[in-house]
Amino acid sequence: MRVAAAVLTGVLALVGCSDAGDSSPAEASGPSPRPSSSSPTAAAPARSAARVSRPHTAAEAAAALAAAEPAVRSSATSEKDLVRAARAQQLAYRELGAHPRWDAAVLRGVPAELRDDVRANVASRREFRAMHTTLSDTLPAWRIVAPSPAEDLQRFYRQGERTFGVEWEYLAAINLVETAMGRIRGTSVAGAQGPMQFLPSTWDRWGRGDIDDPHDAILAAARYLAHNGGGRGQIAQALYRYNNSEHYVRGVTRLAEVMQRDPRAYLGYYHWDVYYLTTRGDVRLPVGYDQRRPVPVADWLTDHPQQG
Repeated sequence: MRVAAAVLTGVLALVGCSDAGDSSPAEASGPSPRPSSSSPTAAAPARSAARVSRPHTAAEAAAALAAAEPAVRSSATSEKDLVRAARAQQLAYRELGAHPRWDAAVLRGVPAELRDDVRANVASRREFRAMHTTLSDTLPAWRIVAPSPAEDLQRFYRQGERTFGVEWEYLAAINLVETAMGRIRGTSVAGAQGPMQFLPSTWDRWGRGDIDDPHDAILAAARYLAHNGGGRGQIAQALYRYNNSEHYVRGVTRLAEVMQRDPRAYLGYYHWDVYYLTTRGDVRLPVGYDQRRPVPVADWLTDHPQQG
């Protein structure tokens, strides 16, 4: 199963899932459970963008992360401030991914308790960036929409874990990497569809219901991963079957590990925007972006100058 990694790499073409294995695990029936009191929750993203600037130095990146990471993890953070912190966090990691010489200074500049997560996020970014072969001078024929509420998605991830044994953090990480938690609507160059990017032929085997429905797609991904060992302690093997790239396996794993250390990290990822890496650099594709065919990036930037 090959995928986009759109949020983290910004330019890999959506590709799709290949069939693997000859029998699917049994699925328990029943309604989706309500989130537990310890589950992170958040409303759908605010419509107006919380404007933040990308860091231009290691010191600026460290300062951004030292402020954003605790805000994401605090239950006292307002929704508006959470969105702003998540976007500051995302921009810092994108810049850090491209500036390895900043690493030592950034790690010195953030509190010790954040360093493992900073390392993991930067490592994940670089793994996905390593999957690039070329940069595009056009923006994709995608539609960007608001995702389902964070608490709904997390409930679906947890149902996948309970039913198939695949840890929910891996399902969340895949959903992030594939389509920015369902923000990206568009069929891949290989025909993959839906928030977890299944080829229709693979969906026919592993899916139940609607390929575009977040609940159905997340459960199908859990079913597929479980069949390939993801529910039996072989998650790396299962991820490799999902996308035949060791970079992908390591990138998803680093994100999942961050959420395993602190489940509220999920809320930061949930609010990450869609960025597309082009010959002109990172281009943010906001909710409402809707192109039926690729558009020259220079033309888009003329009408939609980037902030920061």
